[in-house]
Amino acid sequence: MNYVDLDPALQPLIESYLGTSDQELIAPVLTALGADAAQRLAPLADIADKNPPTLEQFNREGDRVDSIDYHHSYQELQKAAYEEYGLSALSHRGFHGWDDVPPHLVKYILSYVFVQAEFGLACPVSMTDAAARTLRKFGEGEEIAEAIERLISTDPNRRFTGAMFMTEIHAGTDIAQTETVAERDGENWALSGRKWFASNPDADIILTLARFPGGDDTTRGVGLFMLPKHRPDGSKNSYVIDRLKDKLGTRSMPSGEVTLDGAYAVQVGALERGFRQMAEMVNTSRLSNAMRATALVRRSVNEALAHARKRVVFGKALIEAPLMRMTLLPLQAEAEAALGLVFYAGDILQKADAGDASASAQIRVLTPLAKHYICKRARFVTGEAMEVRGGRGYIEEFPDARLVRDSHLGSIWEGSSNVIALDVLRCMRKQNTHQLLAETMTQKLNTITLAEAGPEIRELLTRWTAIVDRGDVILGAESYAAEALVGGYADDLAQLIMATLLLEQAGAEVTRDDNFRKLLVARTFIGSNVTADENAVVDTLTHFEDIVDGRMVARDAVFAEVVPTPAPVA
Repeated sequence: MNYVDLDPALQPLIESYLGTSDQELIAPVLTALGADAAQRLAPLADIADKNPPTLEQFNREGDRVDSIDYHHSYQELQKAAYEEYGLSALSHRGFHGWDDVPPHLVKYILSYVFVQAEFGLACPVSMTDAAARTLRKFGEGEEIAEAIERLISTDPNRRFTGAMFMTEIHAGTDIAQTETVAERDGENWALSGRKWFASNPDADIILTLARFPGGDDTTRGVGLFMLPKHRPDGSKNSYVIDRLKDKLGTRSMPSGEVTLDGAYAVQVGALERGFRQMAEMVNTSRLSNAMRATALVRRSVNEALAHARKRVVFGKALIEAPLMRMTLLPLQAEAEAALGLVFYAGDILQKADAGDASASAQIRVLTPLAKHYICKRARFVTGEAMEVRGGRGYIEEFPDARLVRDSHLGSIWEGSSNVIALDVLRCMRKQNTHQLLAETMTQKLNTITLAEAGPEIRELLTRWTAIVDRGDVILGAESYAAEALVGGYADDLAQLIMATLLLEQAGAEVTRDDNFRKLLVARTFIGSNVTADENAVVDTLTHFEDIVDGRMVARDAVFAEVVPTPAPVA
């Protein structure tokens, strides 16, 4: 089994977004990882989920050590992620044949395949990547430079992992309530306080927030600091892990409560801009959340299809039942639409990093939109897929239950859905990003030369006009009403983006391969999510196997089915 071979959307998107040389370099790595994820890493993830890490606070001599013991299955997963595939290093250095830093999409593509096997570890992998990015953008000095070098290392004897400690008991959503304090300690700082939800709590490098002397009581009074696991002299830093969390999902990866007691820390960037700088790390992790949720969707759909093909009910394979196809096909479309948005966002991030102002504004709103919609839909899709397997799906011996448990965290990590929706509203208020997205997506629709997509293009153009008007009304409303309405608006906006990208990709695949399969996927998604037209979905069921198996669909196979009405007999 190879997860890449099971994904009909992945390779065509790679051909649309990556240049020829990048495609050639990623191909062997992707093939190897696809097989490795399915055959080795997924079984390891099942074992790691059943054997969560444990905390040893004291050694047998009575010394405080705060050592976390990991099952060997998780250690093997760590080796694969950090060393073999370099998932946390790919946005920072050449690897896998690249002399220079590969495009961001390379990291997202490989991580997407890896996460189909193991979701929990992807959190510290993402934080390690994001910590290096944040320190590179805002940090200074030799100590920070060494931290960056080790965070992006794939050498097992040198590599560091990263984490961010933001959440406190009263300061999760409201960072202004942060109670951890920073006091000057020579050229550096001593931090004291309690962090309430700290994933990867034994990380080597931690970015955290604390109040600094003279700061006000808003987020501008909170500074960003680098908290190393060890002081420069090699001694253990002055913080302890109080306990590990007993979580619903991501049980393979530890999350804990941490108390800082005059812990050694290094200032990162301007003190009064600490929260804004930490937002760089948070936003990077939010986009990773959307990618990880997409991977869960893909894996769960694969599991549902595999079961439906094998299960025989009343003398027929379950997959032949019309109602089962009506259940599975929209899930397949969800998976492909989500992946399309992840690809587009990763590509826009690349352009934003290169200095494109429009891309910077787009990625600022695309990130919360992708997290808000895809993470919530992952909860639905994984649940539906589990139900396809019936009672077996509910049993922990199969992967479905773990996928469902893990899927719920995407909507909570780095800001729950309501927080994320309000972030979308902030983007709209600051830069009218709903209008920017509409202009960008409308331009895409108007440049699609696929005549057979005409009805869908006209439908989406009409809806883009309407959603801009709706966004303008929200911006003109009282704050109470605007905040109440933005959640549903964010979902509808995300769906329109995804539908537009599906049509754009459909046009690309017809032009490149004369393959109309993606147009059928777009019709399914639009009928299921945008227009709520079940008949439009039913019309695509004829090509169910072609869609889920990624087969070639010729134009005549789609449009020859429209039989003209015969003339009346005299």
